[in-house]
Amino acid sequence: MMVIVMGEFRLPLDRRADALPAMHRVITATRNEDGCIAYSYAEDVADPGLFRVSEAWESRAHLAAHLQMPHMQVWKEERETFGLSGRQISLYEVSGTEAI
Repeated sequence: MMVIVMGEFRLPLDRRADALPAMHRVITATRNEDGCIAYSYAEDVADPGLFRVSEAWESRAHLAAHLQMPHMQVWKEERETFGLSGRQISLYEVSGTEAI
């Protein structure tokens, strides 16, 4: 069953530029993982420093494997040094999809 992960986190504006290369690395590596349908971070235009997380995975097993990847372990350490806060992430199981 496909899973969708949605969430957000904050970065202090004075650390944003430092964090962008690390975010780019984790996004690029993740998009190449088996089972990754989509993976992105997007800064909220109306609220600088607030980043939205959007992910789609073929299965929970693929997501679980992703969370154990070396680049994710590095990102977990890096994000603390950038002052990442307010991290809220939710997982949704998708029973079906429909184009609208």
